[in-house]
Amino acid sequence: MGKYLAEAIGTFWLVLGGCGSAVLAAAYPGLGIGFLGVSLAFGLTVLSMAAAIGHISGCHLNPAVTAGLVAGGRFPIKDALGYIVFQCLGGIAGAGVLYLIARGLPGFDIAVSGFAANGYGAESPGGYSLASCFIVEVVLTAMFLFVIHGATDKRAPGVIAPIAIGLCLTLIHLISIPVTNTSVNPARSTATAFFAGGASVQQLWLFWLAPMIGGILGGMLYRSVDECRD
Repeated sequence: MGKYLAEAIGTFWLVLGGCGSAVLAAAYPGLGIGFLGVSLAFGLTVLSMAAAIGHISGCHLNPAVTAGLVAGGRFPIKDALGYIVFQCLGGIAGAGVLYLIARGLPGFDIAVSGFAANGYGAESPGGYSLASCFIVEVVLTAMFLFVIHGATDKRAPGVIAPIAIGLCLTLIHLISIPVTNTSVNPARSTATAFFAGGASVQQLWLFWLAPMIGGILGGMLYRSVDECRD
């Protein structure tokens, strides 16, 4: 249960910090942090939580990471469902706190703001097609898992893992915010869609399917490369 609670708290922080930067700070008049700042915020949430709970739960914060670590032989499948459930619960709690804060601004409209939800087609920030959004989510999640496996390998310097993983997530956001608003994390997508509603809920299937496929592929790819080295 301690591991499950750690995952819930970590995912709470990821959604509140990452999505919060997009909803509250990205377009603040005169001081907006833009999508560069949002990208960095997501990376910092992972980096800080890796230091805080990495030794407790492994700091997955993401169903696709859990699935990818199972595929890579790094995590027992019997614990995967519990991790995923608590990641989603923590993410929804984070989005709930964010909503309570955001609605304190007079005139705040969750539909107009988009609430940092993910989407394709008309719901994509850049108007990208379903196919483009599927490809970017699969490929970037796969590369994220490849980096996670390499950075946390027992042969890698232990101190570098949180930095490498956090900066990898930052890079992923720099690439894909214009495409899908960046998911690579079904729990994060579920959390914002839960409050945004409408098209965000209707399109949520993609942000479960593509990252889970990508996570599994990334885990299998690293395992194959590692076995070839041996």
